[in-house]
Amino acid sequence: MRARGLSPLLLLSILIWGCAGPEIRPPALPPPAPPVTTAPPTTARGFPDFIVAIVRPGDSYSSLAAKYLGDRSMDWFLSEFNGNTLPAPGQDVLIPLASYAPGGLWPTGYQTVPVLTYHKLSRNGIPDAMTVREADFEAQMRFLRENGYRVLPLDDLFEFLRFRRQIPARSVVITFDDGWRSVYDIAWPILKKYGYPATLFVYTDLIVGSRETLSWDQVRELSRNGFDIEGHSKTHRYLGRRERKESFRDYFESVRKEIVESARIILKHTGREVKYLAYPYGDTNSLVAAMTRREGYRLAFTVERESVPFFSNDYRVSREMIYGTFTLKDFENNLTTFHKFGSE
Repeated sequence: MRARGLSPLLLLSILIWGCAGPEIRPPALPPPAPPVTTAPPTTARGFPDFIVAIVRPGDSYSSLAAKYLGDRSMDWFLSEFNGNTLPAPGQDVLIPLASYAPGGLWPTGYQTVPVLTYHKLSRNGIPDAMTVREADFEAQMRFLRENGYRVLPLDDLFEFLRFRRQIPARSVVITFDDGWRSVYDIAWPILKKYGYPATLFVYTDLIVGSRETLSWDQVRELSRNGFDIEGHSKTHRYLGRRERKESFRDYFESVRKEIVESARIILKHTGREVKYLAYPYGDTNSLVAAMTRREGYRLAFTVERESVPFFSNDYRVSREMIYGTFTLKDFENNLTTFHKFGSE
């Protein structure tokens, strides 16, 4: 039966439209609002070369160095960068992630490192150029501690000279020459008290274990306890000059033996490679320096009284001898750690 008043064609059109028309949906509900949360306070913001950290109660440069650099002993690195004053809690402190003064070079001048040299020590008696009294040595080490100096091993000085490592502004290196028993009996306990490393340059013919000289057992014990054992030749001859009636060939072979054989002996007795040489009497020449370099030494030292800048000659590095007749003021005068541009 057809619907009244509608033609078949119109009826068919209505049916088709009704089947193909849009689906009627209820209006979409807005998405639920995210829950309201309070973000924890940010304690640090990172940048490519540094971190800005917020100081919290109880923070120190040591704790900040441990947290952000992984090394508590790098407290000086943060302190010097921030003017040696820790901001108050809630304020920002900058944590540099790379060296900010390579070679100790600044717009106003450059860093220098005193390399101090001792020989013998005595408990009492009259001091002389080569012998420092125990009480004076103790006072000198205490002076370093009380005045903010940092004592470094020779490896740190080498890294500094290679622009690989920034070191504290007031850095000092302590060395001993020859191999006298007083280094073991007197110097070592005092250095241990202050936690200071040191280098002992030994000439191997002296290490015979007498009342005055070290034994190899004592050298090994020092090596295990904060001393770096390095070379000072085999017999302590002058390396920079030929002896009377010595041919050039004999001189050449003698010098080579002094610096090669002594290193071999030290390795045999300590198990450690020799990397540094102190010339006996500070005496050298171009041939000796070239031979020292060829044999693999990193640095070689004279006894020229001058602090060490980054541009030092690796095979004529200066050291400053500390005489037993020095007052504490004389000692202080050998602790130059910065050279201003324009100063003499």
